Amino acid sequence: MDTASRTTTRDGRVDRETLLLGAVDVCVVVAFVTVGLLSHGTNPIAEPIAALETIAPFVLGWLAIAPLAGVYGTRSTSIARVARVTAVAWIAAANVGLILRASPLFDGSAVWPFTLVMTGFGLLALVGWRVAYAAVDGSAS
Repeated sequence: MDTASRTTTRDGRVDRETLLLGAVDVCVVVAFVTVGLLSHGTNPIAEPIAALETIAPFVLGWLAIAPLAGVYGTRSTSIARVARVTAVAWIAAANVGLILRASPLFDGSAVWPFTLVMTGFGLLALVGWRVAYAAVDGSAS
């Protein structure tokens, strides 16, 4: 398979590498939100509902926005493009997550320092991992 069509199989299904990338992306989001919970004294094991109500909006935001932004589209030939697409996707996904978190659906709020922290750490974590992967993978140069 050439690099331009590596995200789907011949019959249109998503390939394993794309599924793996999506799973790692979700794990990265869960990991940095969990680190934030721990830094604020919330134990996700002792308070699973509180942890889930903090993590879920951002995972949902990422799952909704990343495919639309082209994160899982054809593999890029440029590390700069990987960084740009991931950054745009996370900024949009973080905003969706913050809107969900501030809604009556979830217990929590989205005060401005929290928005900056979530957006900033999400950018560092997701863009960092995606650029590192692209550099090691060799599909982007």
